[in-house]
Amino acid sequence: MKYLSLVLLSTLILSCGGAKVDQSTVLNPTNPKGVKGTVLRSSTVESSDGKVNMKSSKLKAHTTPGDIEKIMTFLTSDKLQGRDTGSEGIAMAADYIEGIFEENRIAPYFTSYRDTLENYNDGVAYNVVGFLPGNDEKLKNEFVIIGAHYDHIGLISGGGDDSIANGANDNASGTTTVLELAKYFGKLKGNKRNIIFALFTAEEKGLLGSKHLASKLKAQNIDLYAMLNFEMVGVPMVDKDHSLYLTGYELSNLADISNSYAHKNLVGFLPKAKEFNLFRRSDNAPFHDEFNVPSQTYSSFDFTNFGEYHKVGDEVSLMDYNFMSTVVNEAIPMLEGIINAPIKEVKYN
Repeated sequence: MKYLSLVLLSTLILSCGGAKVDQSTVLNPTNPKGVKGTVLRSSTVESSDGKVNMKSSKLKAHTTPGDIEKIMTFLTSDKLQGRDTGSEGIAMAADYIEGIFEENRIAPYFTSYRDTLENYNDGVAYNVVGFLPGNDEKLKNEFVIIGAHYDHIGLISGGGDDSIANGANDNASGTTTVLELAKYFGKLKGNKRNIIFALFTAEEKGLLGSKHLASKLKAQNIDLYAMLNFEMVGVPMVDKDHSLYLTGYELSNLADISNSYAHKNLVGFLPKAKEFNLFRRSDNAPFHDEFNVPSQTYSSFDFTNFGEYHKVGDEVSLMDYNFMSTVVNEAIPMLEGIINAPIKEVKYN
């Protein structure tokens, strides 16, 4: 996540005491053995009288904790040196992302997967951008972007013997989510609208990668329906009745549409996100600025559940793979509904 203010960091310290999350308090063992198939989960649905009720339903486990672990382990490995923009480590991450795209029949959007930023003065910086064309005659000219940033802050001091800020929650978790979604949609090829899968560089430098891509796509005059971004989704929120919150929650009906297709209360409101204007602090913002269409971020970072933000302690060992796989599996019907809806249902208020 783009570097927050000192006020935010103070809040984190006060809320979390700088301590690592106790996984025993946040583990959500939906599918503890990581077996593909059908698992049971309880869900919330809104009835005709407006009340939210719990019911048991079946969720097909397209993604397992083991799938999540495989990608997360690579992206957070020390050999990637914290994935700083322009570094050899982030180039390795880009190679890995490209390999997943190729394996799952996600084509490059441009002539190659790498969308190089102009005038970046500290090495070569590039987004990794994949494309899955829509298959509906009426909707295939419209686009949905599913994105996350894959860079982090690299090497930092003050961590004792460890100087590598591996960036597990920020934002290998979001990157892994997008890659798992790309795997699903790439194999299914049932999307009516075009999908762009965008992994952004230089988010930590001021949203440079997403600004570059948003401007480039605007110049192409694409018909963008929505930009759906994933940021810091590695651990569950504490004492919430929803799994994710939406930045800019009050700006659109995206939360309501998301929950209707997820058939549960998947996405909610986090007051802290509004207080710290997180809508402007992630890669959704440049697409909002360029296209003025719903461009928002899903996250589970609630200011109390993760004290290792921008520290060397943001390690993969703190991530909850069960929670992450459940988020992916519950996001799939949500995204399918949005991507395949016969009209543009998601709108700014």
